[in-house]
Amino acid sequence: MMDAPASLGSRFDAIVVGASAGGTEALSRLLPALPARMRATVLVVLHLPRERPSLLTSLFSERCAVPVSEAQDKENAARGALYFAPPDYHLLVERGPSLALSVDDAVCFSRPSIDVLFESAADIYGQRLLAIVLTGANDDGSRGLQTVCNAGGTAIVQEPAEAVSSMMPAEALRRCPQAFSLPLGRIAQLLSTLDVEGPT
Repeated sequence: MMDAPASLGSRFDAIVVGASAGGTEALSRLLPALPARMRATVLVVLHLPRERPSLLTSLFSERCAVPVSEAQDKENAARGALYFAPPDYHLLVERGPSLALSVDDAVCFSRPSIDVLFESAADIYGQRLLAIVLTGANDDGSRGLQTVCNAGGTAIVQEPAEAVSSMMPAEALRRCPQAFSLPLGRIAQLLSTLDVEGPT
């Protein structure tokens, strides 16, 4: 496998992240590393219970240097912002780029689905997309990660041995062997190297 990049710089317009079991803890290590005034758009799917509101926005707004919100249907995908998929809605990227929410059938028993986000983002961003698969107990994200790689994007997977639940990262690596397998600390370090906007 190739060595992981030393830094991310300005090569990505968007970053998509998927997690399931153990994901809140993993995201708590990664997302605070995002630099203030970064140029990329960050979109996150975390499998959550459908029957109650998500607390992710309030939790991560306090920890992150970038604006954090729950995605809204038909809003523009702003650069330098972090969006979480709301419970029980698929999150997609459309031309614009803009965000879209869907109540289509669950994928891998999940809505929101990591695959749905990754596949739609790959169609919009192509080689300017970075996709990250974290801990989880099913195979959601593996097909989407493969789509990202086929579109010329870059794939990073949490090392399965480190994950709270290894099934999701292991399956992602099986379907996308060209992905970089890295520990959370290294992924966070890479995120901290994203290019930022200059002073205004």
